[in-house]
Amino acid sequence: MRRTPGSLLIIAVLAVLGIAMSGTARAEYPVTFNFFAGIPYELTNPGGSLPGANDWACKVTAAHPDPVVLIHGTAGGAQTNWGAYAPLLANQGYCVYALTYGSLDVPWPLSAMGGMKPIPESAAQLAAFVDRVLTATGAAKVDFVAHSQGNTVGDYYIKRLGGHGKVDKFVAIAPPWLGIFGDQMNVMREFGHRLGVDADTVDSIPTMSAICQACPEMLGNSSFINALNADGVYDPTVTYTNLASNFDEGVFPSVALVPGPNVTNVLMQDGCATDFSDHLAIAGSHRAAMVALNALDPEHRNPVPCEFVPPFTG
Repeated sequence: MRRTPGSLLIIAVLAVLGIAMSGTARAEYPVTFNFFAGIPYELTNPGGSLPGANDWACKVTAAHPDPVVLIHGTAGGAQTNWGAYAPLLANQGYCVYALTYGSLDVPWPLSAMGGMKPIPESAAQLAAFVDRVLTATGAAKVDFVAHSQGNTVGDYYIKRLGGHGKVDKFVAIAPPWLGIFGDQMNVMREFGHRLGVDADTVDSIPTMSAICQACPEMLGNSSFINALNADGVYDPTVTYTNLASNFDEGVFPSVALVPGPNVTNVLMQDGCATDFSDHLAIAGSHRAAMVALNALDPEHRNPVPCEFVPPFTG
């Protein structure tokens, strides 16, 4: 069929529009691999959501049937902890959700610092949030990506608040499964005992417990941690991937990389001596993020580069 110049022009215009429309559909959110990448969003939109996060109209796909819930660490929040992960996961086609739990009843910006209240209270907030995500998306289960205290909150939800059977994969970044500082807390208790200070006083440093009620609960060998682990560290129905670093200031590999039958443990320095990620950087580095993506979708693996990872920022 012979096309006239006019018809060719129309085809060209439609083609351009098609490219523009498809480009809009596939538009990617900017991703900055830096632990502090979410802070500008909180400063400009207090209490809001990161690009790609908390789209309550999002529907899961066959490729990614489980929405991902991001669970921040101590003093973190939905935006401040996940500046790299929310847009990255959304670009990969996941429905991504993040909450701020355990905030004190104080004005912003202090209200943006979550993880301050007792872990059972925070876990109850997470439980309600997960139910909302499942209802909105129609999914049967969620996946967790958690950092620091967020792992303990997620663990408590799964094992104590009815989360059993609602979580498929758990990507645990710097998880204090055996408690912050691990066995070193016993050394501190013994030192305190020799000075005439009882263990409960050591575990509940007045300033810390007044501001962060969850912090004493997470200490190594605390009554809370011991009770939570009384029936085992892990839930047998969940697949765990633990990420830890030799340079973490409080969550040491010995308390994070606890072996189990449904567990993959990743030490960030294995095979990469230039990874200096610490407790913050491990939740912002490109290298750790690729490990997380592979844990969520092991059938479509991304290369995990060995590259220089600076502390603090990642």
